[in-house]
Amino acid sequence: MKSVLSLLSVLLLSAGAILIPSTSGAQERGPVTNLPLPRFVSMKASEANIRRGPSLTHRIDWVFKRKDAPLEITAEHGHWRRVRDRDGAGGWVHYSLLSGVRTVIVEKDMLDLLARPQPDTMVIARLELGVIARISSCQRDWCELSAGGYEGWAPKTDIWGIRADEILD
Repeated sequence: MKSVLSLLSVLLLSAGAILIPSTSGAQERGPVTNLPLPRFVSMKASEANIRRGPSLTHRIDWVFKRKDAPLEITAEHGHWRRVRDRDGAGGWVHYSLLSGVRTVIVEKDMLDLLARPQPDTMVIARLELGVIARISSCQRDWCELSAGGYEGWAPKTDIWGIRADEILD
């Protein structure tokens, strides 16, 4: 059965079909960019039409209106990327409206931004729920963020826009 599914995947890809990530241990690669799927990006534009399918002829389901918001790409097709936000809302967006700049959304109200990646260090700032911050780097359990002119460390568990196992230098 597994080989039949693998063959079906190869046939669909060669026909230009949309790749949907599997739940197997190996991370899938996008058929267009060869980048990992799923992966995080951010909104380059201040407004983006989110469509039902990967073309201008597909209906617009809603409009994302938050520049720099992190989005997760779950599929690729030509110049289109299927994305979802932290609430799971999503659809297809043109790749030109997305950026590789990594950002996160604060998931905990009054999140302490700390001087070092340790829970008992000085608090640099407190970030409100929903604040968008830029990622400088991430270790196993901590990410270095910048927001509102402040830089510091926050636990990965309190932000959305990075995988739990992801390390960024």
